[in-house]
Amino acid sequence: MEMDLDVSRIAQAAKTIDPVFLNTPQYVDEQLSARLGREVLVKVETANPLRSFKGRGADFLMAGITPGTRTVCVSSGNFGQAMAYTGRAHGVPVEVFVRSDINPAKRARMAAFGAEVIEVGDDPLSAAHEHVDRHADRVFIADGKEAAVAEGAGTIGLELLESGPFDTVVVQVGDGALINGVGLWVKEHAPGTRVVGVCAAGAPSLAESWRAGHVVRRGQNTVAEGINIDNPVPESVERMRHLVDDFVLVDDEAILAAARLARDTLGLLVEPAGAAGLAAITTHDLPGHRLAAILTGSNLRPGILD
Repeated sequence: MEMDLDVSRIAQAAKTIDPVFLNTPQYVDEQLSARLGREVLVKVETANPLRSFKGRGADFLMAGITPGTRTVCVSSGNFGQAMAYTGRAHGVPVEVFVRSDINPAKRARMAAFGAEVIEVGDDPLSAAHEHVDRHADRVFIADGKEAAVAEGAGTIGLELLESGPFDTVVVQVGDGALINGVGLWVKEHAPGTRVVGVCAAGAPSLAESWRAGHVVRRGQNTVAEGINIDNPVPESVERMRHLVDDFVLVDDEAILAAARLARDTLGLLVEPAGAAGLAAITTHDLPGHRLAAILTGSNLRPGILD
């Protein structure tokens, strides 16, 4: 597979995405760095209407969809919010298929942004595909598959390097759009920087797929719902093979400790998946002295940090 992502489209996205999602805060906090034993720049992707980075890719994607086209996606919550919010702005109706145990706060926010949210037990992907097969006017959108979603997320890499250089950029991995977009920009403009992916130990499918060079399915059981993936997208895995230097795993205890660390040092509430990068820096001997971590979301399940 030839690389189907384009750095020029990331540059275009940086000029066309809704500004509410762009130029997010990024800084080094001395207390956090002291606790981590090295200089760590954090990029805060939680201060926007979606409380996550997902709006970047969704908005860039929606700009290319004909208004009125009915779109269908599967989400644990943050991508569904992004599709609903940007779909509303671009005149694109959105249906989101979710598991019955979805975070109720995320479900409520998807509905508030105008999505039709459909709960379907524990296999929303199959249900969504069957729904699209029955309705010829629907278009299925797979977060990790769509090039535009990865390219929109890649604007984070563009912004990060404005504060560079870095030895390592640490990126938590769900569907792979974020690490592929960021990785493409970083490898083009700072090839000496390592890109390290992070998966939950209870959901290692992406890490194992990257190592194997093909999709490996594993069961998932982690509090980090945003990276709770058991069925990786083949196109995403193939991109990662070109753009990611290493993968590490972090357990739920480390993830929750990292979320509390962000709360205590940065004064920020970060959902477990959003703190997985910090957890990796805490528990693994990642290379380099100056690192970057992305706080990807703050849509917490009620009571998760109590």
